[in-house]
Amino acid sequence: MKLNKIIASVGGIGYVGKGGGTVAAFAFCIIWLLLPASYSHSTWQVVITFFIVAMGVWCSNAVDVVWGKDSSKVVIDEVAGMAITLLFVPQQVGFMVAGLVAFRFFDIVKPLGIKQLEKWPKGWGVMADDVLAGLYALIVMQLLLQLKLFF
Repeated sequence: MKLNKIIASVGGIGYVGKGGGTVAAFAFCIIWLLLPASYSHSTWQVVITFFIVAMGVWCSNAVDVVWGKDSSKVVIDEVAGMAITLLFVPQQVGFMVAGLVAFRFFDIVKPLGIKQLEKWPKGWGVMADDVLAGLYALIVMQLLLQLKLFF
């Protein structure tokens, strides 16, 4: 299997079929919880998130030719959206669950202009809608933090 397929499918999670995006987002959450506590408030978190987005665009472009437009096998976009959602959020299970629910809501329902971004060409469209869903979920998470609604 080519590297771009491995990355796009997040190590094969995309082959799960229906629900693969949720599985990939949850897998990122588990990894996020296992990282050192200093990760959630570091520059590395931003750097790694940008790297995931960039790799997602590259891999999605590469597999678009083989798997077709926005294939369900591509789940790196959900990982990128989840990484954005959890930027600067305390590494706690309650926040992880809230972030996962918020991100999946915006990713599945696609309100507020998210749906239109899917029309962008190839990997850009695959990634852009999840990036925006992640940004909306990040806003929700930051509001929860500012309102002191801790879990």
